[in-house]
Amino acid sequence: MVEDVIIETRGACGLITLNRPAALNSLNIGMAQAIAAALDRWRTDAAVGCVAIRGAGGRAFCAGADIRALYELGKSGRGDEQLAFFRQEYRLDQSIARYPKPVVALIDGIVMGGGVGLSVHAAHCVAGDNVTFAMPEVGIGFFPDVGATYFLPRLPGAIGAFLALTGARIGSGDVLALKLASAYVPTARHDALAERLAKGEEPAAAIAAEAADPPESAFIKERGWIDRCFKARTAAAIAQRLGNEQSGFAASCLAALASKSPTSLAIALRQVEIGAGLDLEEALRVEFRIAARILAGHDYYEGVRATIIDKDQRPKWSPADLAAVDPADVEAYFAPLADELEFSAPAHAG
Repeated sequence: MVEDVIIETRGACGLITLNRPAALNSLNIGMAQAIAAALDRWRTDAAVGCVAIRGAGGRAFCAGADIRALYELGKSGRGDEQLAFFRQEYRLDQSIARYPKPVVALIDGIVMGGGVGLSVHAAHCVAGDNVTFAMPEVGIGFFPDVGATYFLPRLPGAIGAFLALTGARIGSGDVLALKLASAYVPTARHDALAERLAKGEEPAAAIAAEAADPPESAFIKERGWIDRCFKARTAAAIAQRLGNEQSGFAASCLAALASKSPTSLAIALRQVEIGAGLDLEEALRVEFRIAARILAGHDYYEGVRATIIDKDQRPKWSPADLAAVDPADVEAYFAPLADELEFSAPAHAG
């Protein structure tokens, strides 16, 4: 049986390889548990100086959570198992962010959803040549999670809201320009970088030795109209501003918004609005509250059905348009739960 995640120690480096290339290395609970257990072991292993995370197969670092499996759990009444996955995933993201040893994420290909959580919180997120980065959750009736409530509001201008609401895909130059990745190392040099880490080189120096000048960001040139439109306080106002822009890119964003869950759009915008005032643990706790309620609702199952199960691309959202979304209903997603997400490790270790 092929392991979904390969955990090994190479010299001074704990190496984690996400190993579901046929599924674009999508994350399941077993993988998250295995990674968490490895991090716990290496935390106190004096021979391990750093940790590296990479994806197998060349097409993806990690395309996100195993959405089909989570859908099937929900449809079969196994909501507790769904929530167990999100508890494990969010705790893993927090553990990576607070890890006392440097974590190096080597990203290339598709980096979405849960893959973002495994990489953007690392001490060093190293982009290769062909990154396709996105937070596309609102398109399946979910919401940007894995700490997006924390990191999206900290991006320049209104780019966080833009990424959250449109699910736009951006490339290697873009993630570097936005500091979602910290360095560019050509994909062909990722193995050489991993070898440097195995030999005990200090991660920042090893990365610098293999780094090159980053690719240009095409997306960053669109900042003007993105800020004008996505600084609006409601999704409906954003849509109206997009309609007034004389830009093909803006028109494509308007069309993208029209295809998303109206409730998810309102939730995502509220996340970006409040997230700048939260630390990572608070943000993940808020996201767990939202996830628990979305998984008990309608739009997530309809979104997954339309995009992944039946693939008819015709979700029937409820409510069906932005005007029908009640702000009070949106706020209810953010309310505390009886069984909150907690973190066993010290919140600010490392």
